[in-house]
Amino acid sequence: MSVACCLPLVECVSCLACVRWAWKKFLYTAGRESENWGLATATEFEPIPRICKYILSVYEDDLRNPIWAPPGGYGINPDWVVLKKDYDETQGRVTPYMIYLDHDNLDIVVAIRGLTLGKQNDVLLLLDNKLGQTTYDGGYVHNGLLKAGQYVLEEECEIIRDLVEKYPYYTLTFAGHSLGAGVATLLTMLAVKNRDKLGNVERKRIRCFAFAPARCISLNLAVRYADVINSVVLQDDFLPRTTVALEDVFKSLLWCKKISPLVRTAVPVDGRFEHMVLSCNTTSDHAIIWILKESERALDSMIESERIMGIPPAQRMERQTSIAKEHMNEYRAAIERAVALDVPQAAYSPTSYGTFQDMEKGENSSLALDHSSLLLNRQDDL
Repeated sequence: MSVACCLPLVECVSCLACVRWAWKKFLYTAGRESENWGLATATEFEPIPRICKYILSVYEDDLRNPIWAPPGGYGINPDWVVLKKDYDETQGRVTPYMIYLDHDNLDIVVAIRGLTLGKQNDVLLLLDNKLGQTTYDGGYVHNGLLKAGQYVLEEECEIIRDLVEKYPYYTLTFAGHSLGAGVATLLTMLAVKNRDKLGNVERKRIRCFAFAPARCISLNLAVRYADVINSVVLQDDFLPRTTVALEDVFKSLLWCKKISPLVRTAVPVDGRFEHMVLSCNTTSDHAIIWILKESERALDSMIESERIMGIPPAQRMERQTSIAKEHMNEYRAAIERAVALDVPQAAYSPTSYGTFQDMEKGENSSLALDHSSLLLNRQDDL
């Protein structure tokens, strides 16, 4: 009898605990995560829309006769496509990708498209992971995405090495969306650790743009590779906020209009996209076509703002130098914060893996402006 009397109390406590969890997990606005982040500049943000179009172009069967091209086209020259592989050629080991030689921007781009729910191998790749299953470089990584990255590196390392050696002043950019963003992230880490396979390319020439990525690496790795890997998240996107136990990744909803975005940048350690945002943009913000549209609007707005301000070229260069120093300090502060939080393997010497230390010695590295996270916020939520 006494046990039965306690049951309602236990139920109430359980309900309150569930309500508290739901409150903290879902009743949240994405603007809070970035309210203390610095504003990005047009120069920093310029590659985002362009590379987003490159990823979109991988969905086309024939780049000379595109069917799904956005307004203005993909901005690529089909003659500069080094290779393009579809599902038949990758044998389900990874989503389709291409290698593009961007002579206009002095860039070698490896673009990897996102997940297709109709492809069983894509879903199996996403679900090929268990918590703590796979370690890499002192941290934990997603098992399936690591194997996909290893596959791409082994398949294309000779082609990439030849391009890197033939064009020594070109950057090497890995980019992907959704599932492809996770593959690009792990592929970038593999490339950094195996630069001998890529013609001993300098670390400062390597960069990654991960659009709407899954949470596929542990915090210590995210901080340590923040000078190379850039995550691009459109405000309420569900996937970067969903832990990669990934059985529930597809259970999100709703859709609605867009508002002018504001771009912020940081190397976050605390509160790193840990809350789900229930809004009418939760799933639409994950679509690469929306990321492209919002990034183009953001870049146009940033360029127009700088034009109106009429900043002289000399002051603009001084500002870029100042921003580089700010990012260097921000990166070091992130490492110190990770150490303070007792994040395993976070206290690596910056000189052993970072490019920021090189800047202090006078190296001219445009990639030192890179950062780990770009968040496109709608201004009414700030």
